[in-house]
Amino acid sequence: MSLPQPVPPSWKDLGKSSTDLLQKDYPFQGVALEVKTKTPSNVTFKVAGSRASNSSIIIGDLEAKWIDPRKRGITLTNAWTTANVLKTQIEAENLLAKGVKLDLVTSLAPNKGSKTAVLNAIYKQSGFHTRAAFDAFKPTLTLDTVVGRDGFLVGAEASYNVTEGRLNRYALAAGFNAPEYAVAVHALNDLKSFTASYYHRVSADIEAGAKAVYDPKLTNGGVSIEVGTKTYLDPAAFVKAKINNSGVLALGYTQSLRPGLKASVGIALDTQKLNEVDPAGPVHKVGLSFVFDS
Repeated sequence: MSLPQPVPPSWKDLGKSSTDLLQKDYPFQGVALEVKTKTPSNVTFKVAGSRASNSSIIIGDLEAKWIDPRKRGITLTNAWTTANVLKTQIEAENLLAKGVKLDLVTSLAPNKGSKTAVLNAIYKQSGFHTRAAFDAFKPTLTLDTVVGRDGFLVGAEASYNVTEGRLNRYALAAGFNAPEYAVAVHALNDLKSFTASYYHRVSADIEAGAKAVYDPKLTNGGVSIEVGTKTYLDPAAFVKAKINNSGVLALGYTQSLRPGLKASVGIALDTQKLNEVDPAGPVHKVGLSFVFDS
C-alpha cells in the first residue's frame, strides 16, 4: 500500500524555491519601509511605502487584515493605495468542504472609473492541487492544475475568453521536489517560451539556485541565465549574491536587528560598465529596506 501523497504546490508556486532565492531580499531599486502591527481584536495593519532611486514619487498602501478568531477559515483584507485604488479580498477556507478555498478579490479606482472583480476557487488534496479564476469584467476563465506523486510534478494552465469563445493562452510544466533540491521546467505563452529552474539546499547554512529563460521576444533568440546563492552568517543575518549572463552582479545583506525589526541593503553592479556614466540614469543601483513587525 502506497503512502499518502503530500499536497503538491500550486501552479504559481512551481519553481518557487528558486524564484525566491533569486528575487527576494535584493532591495537595490530604492528605499522601502514596511510596518506591521496587530491588535488584540485579531486585526493586522500594514503600512508600506517605497521610492525608486530614479524617482521622487513615493508609492505606498495601507492595509487592514482581519482573521476570524473562531477559526472558521474566513479572512477579510482591505487596502488603500497612494494611487487612490481601493482593494478588498474575502477568503473562505475549508468552509464549504475540506480542501476547498473561495477567494474574491476586487479593486476600484474612483478617479479612473476602473474596477476589477476576480473570483478564485481552489481545491487541494493528496497529490492534487487545482485552481479556477473568473474575471467578471473581461470576462476570462483561467484554470490550472498540478498533480504530484513521489516528488514528481506535472501541471497545466489555460485561459479562456468567455465572450469571444476562444483560448487566450495555455502552458505546461513539469518538476521534481525533494527535501534538499527542486527542479522545474515551464513551457509558457502557448509553448513558445521556456524556463528551467533549479534549487539546492547545500547545507543548513547554504542555498544555491539557477534559472534559465528562453523567450524569442525578450532574449533575442538567446537564453538568459541567472545563478545565485544564499549564506547564513548566523541565525540573525544572511548574505545573498547573484549574477546573470548580462554581467549584472547583485548583492544583498539582511540583518535582524532585534525581534520584529529587520533591515536589508542591496546593490546591483553592471560589471561591463564599471567605469561608465549613463546620461539616462545610474548604471549601478543601491537600496535599503526596513521591516517593523510587532
